[in-house]
Amino acid sequence: MLSVRSVASGYGLSQVLFGVSLDIAAGEVVAILGRNGMGKTTLVRTIFGQLPLITGSLHFAGHDITGWAPDRIARLGVAIVPEGRQCFPNLTVREHLTAFADQRNPGVHEGWDIHRVFGMFPRLRERADNMGNQLSGGEQQMLAIGRALVTNPRLLILDEATEGLAPKVREEIWHCLAQLRRSGQTILVIDKYVERLIKLADRHVILERGCAVWQGSSVELQADRSMWSRYLGV
Repeated sequence: MLSVRSVASGYGLSQVLFGVSLDIAAGEVVAILGRNGMGKTTLVRTIFGQLPLITGSLHFAGHDITGWAPDRIARLGVAIVPEGRQCFPNLTVREHLTAFADQRNPGVHEGWDIHRVFGMFPRLRERADNMGNQLSGGEQQMLAIGRALVTNPRLLILDEATEGLAPKVREEIWHCLAQLRRSGQTILVIDKYVERLIKLADRHVILERGCAVWQGSSVELQADRSMWSRYLGV
């Protein structure tokens, strides 16, 4: 579904990624791992068209999306849950989930709508008429995930979806991601909780100083704890 080939990108004159390649098949969950500052968010922003490529190419769902604008990539079926949530402070929960509703994955059998999101996150139903800036951090994270889901994406990207959350809310997010995996949702996820990602993801890509230094399955990562201390600081 997604093919990233020899991608180099960065911010202005500062190059961050150096020849990163990875693939994600339909229905697969892939985790991007690495210490802070290794290029994980930069990779996500590059895939989503928010940063220009220096070299390399991006293909998604049979299209060469290299150089495409973010809105065009989104309409093709890529949805992002960004770092920091970025909920609109002047929109209610209901307005968020209504304004972004779309059908960008024609092959889906059971589509996402506001009612299905409320079923996954009952707290959002209770807060349906509250503005984005009236929500707790955990509620904003639930809303950011729900906002992405109602677009019915082919690929869901989550950048640090459990960062800064209370343990109980974090567990709710992990439960949500496990449900999405079981439903066949294709996911690219960044997070620091390696033990949880091993249970969730099919494969993992480790970034070190903007390079993909290791790729492998959850079984392989679980078996080689030296990788954890070498690249992840665990």
